[in-house]
Amino acid sequence: MSELTNMTDDIYFAPLLPWQHGLWSQLTMRVLAQKQSLPHALLAAGMQGMGKRAFVWRLVAWLLCRARDEHPLGACGHCESCQWLRSGTHPSLQALPLISLPISADNAHTQEVASGTAKDKKTTKAASNGSLKIKVDEIRALQPFIYQGGQGMRICVLDHAEQMTIAAANALLKTLEEPQAQVHLFLISDAPAQLLPTIKSRVQQLSLQTIDPAIAVDYVTKVLGSTVHREALGTDVIEQLIQLANGAPLAAVALAQAPWYSKRALWLTTWQALRSGKRSSVAASDYWQIHLGIAEFIRLSELMVIDIRRVGLGFEAQQKDINFSTTLNGYQPIDNELEAFAHSLQQTKIALQQNVQEKFAYDKLMQELACL
Repeated sequence: MSELTNMTDDIYFAPLLPWQHGLWSQLTMRVLAQKQSLPHALLAAGMQGMGKRAFVWRLVAWLLCRARDEHPLGACGHCESCQWLRSGTHPSLQALPLISLPISADNAHTQEVASGTAKDKKTTKAASNGSLKIKVDEIRALQPFIYQGGQGMRICVLDHAEQMTIAAANALLKTLEEPQAQVHLFLISDAPAQLLPTIKSRVQQLSLQTIDPAIAVDYVTKVLGSTVHREALGTDVIEQLIQLANGAPLAAVALAQAPWYSKRALWLTTWQALRSGKRSSVAASDYWQIHLGIAEFIRLSELMVIDIRRVGLGFEAQQKDINFSTTLNGYQPIDNELEAFAHSLQQTKIALQQNVQEKFAYDKLMQELACL
């Protein structure tokens, strides 16, 4: 689950996630003690669904809040600084790429009007196209903002930091090596392994990934309630969701609410029908196109293939609520064939980014599934 999806300015003032209280207290106490300050550059890294973006933007709002001394648990939401955040025009905050800046639909036009230069318009256009790549020119454009002395606290947020080009990362190194007073850089990354070692060595990582399993279960249970898609949610179902989400509570919630998650048993039935010749690949493709977008079908297929491979290798399936043993009794695809199908799913993702028609992609995947 992308933590960027449907992000609005509400994220600045949202309640702190239960597993983040300890880190929040540690950081805010350092600031309020006045004898210490935050490190010049901080990295929020880890898989999607841990709440790292929620934490960073909430901390940014609090650091800039004019009344933070009286509101240690979060930005006040009413001062001039907080109002600037809501409008997306805070003079002491810069974000790359621009699409990562939390802003509500009501304020989107205000932000567009505020971007008056040709460079701003170019950035806005790139953001509207969903581009997450951070280029060297964009890093260089931050330099006047970073090095303007005597302007109070200034904050730069670089989301999807692993998307920086090599040239952009090298340009950023100068800023990391020459800390400026009252300037804080926040890097956010879903794939920190892709960051240059020279970048990682100059930032301090926030400890956001350790989540107590009991806290995760409690959070997911409270958010989802007792049913999702008219299906009851017991503790075993919640624990399975968290396991499938690799321990990330927000990802577990998104997984439960995803339209494709309730169609896992139907996927197995379709596969059996295709393999036995009881249903044609064209008919199966036409049916699934009505019920799921191709991207959702790919995510569903990826999850199912993982457990089919696990069972074939003698391990227990992660999805305890799906009877893989009955389906695979007497027939188990060769692991190389499963690996080839998984590779085809990845190639289909790439093809879709190049504007390949969904129907063509669906038809191709169903043909391959029939031969699996």
